[in-house]
Amino acid sequence: MQFQPTPLKDCFVVTPDIFKDHRGIFMEAYHKEKFKEATGLDIEFVQDNQSVSKKGVLRGLHFQAGDFAQAKLVRVIYGEVMDVVVDLRQDSPTFKKVHKIILNEENQHQLFVPQGFAHGFITLSETSVFSYKCDRFYYPGSEYGIIYNDPSLAIDWGFLEEKMILSEKDLKLPTLKEFFQ
Repeated sequence: MQFQPTPLKDCFVVTPDIFKDHRGIFMEAYHKEKFKEATGLDIEFVQDNQSVSKKGVLRGLHFQAGDFAQAKLVRVIYGEVMDVVVDLRQDSPTFKKVHKIILNEENQHQLFVPQGFAHGFITLSETSVFSYKCDRFYYPGSEYGIIYNDPSLAIDWGFLEEKMILSEKDLKLPTLKEFFQ
């Protein structure tokens, strides 16, 4: 397993070792001790979630705050997505910075998203199966979000905006400025 820091503090790309032969592939998707040794973070994941999305579906930018803030380890099981994170930790040297990465079934890259980050993705393939581990249980009262097209973030989602598919809820999210008022 390889761990590569991103430009955002405490955010890592995790690449598992993949063993291929005539039968297919095998990989260790997560190993607590290897994760802790490589990152210095002692994370206890308590919930696994999975979504299936069609091409153009944009989910995000979501996060939980306060005592229910979640760290996530995200990956694509099938298909391809553009994954986006934003550091919302006001005391962080990378506050308001954005990082994007392509996650797909071919590269098998995973992204560790620390607590205090907004997270979202858009499906680039015909279908995607997206999986993520969380270190806190989902709590609706702590759920928040930032609008995907916030001008201050200037995120290029790599997809035509008029072809994006968003939930009504995600279309009504505040801008970063509105959230921090």
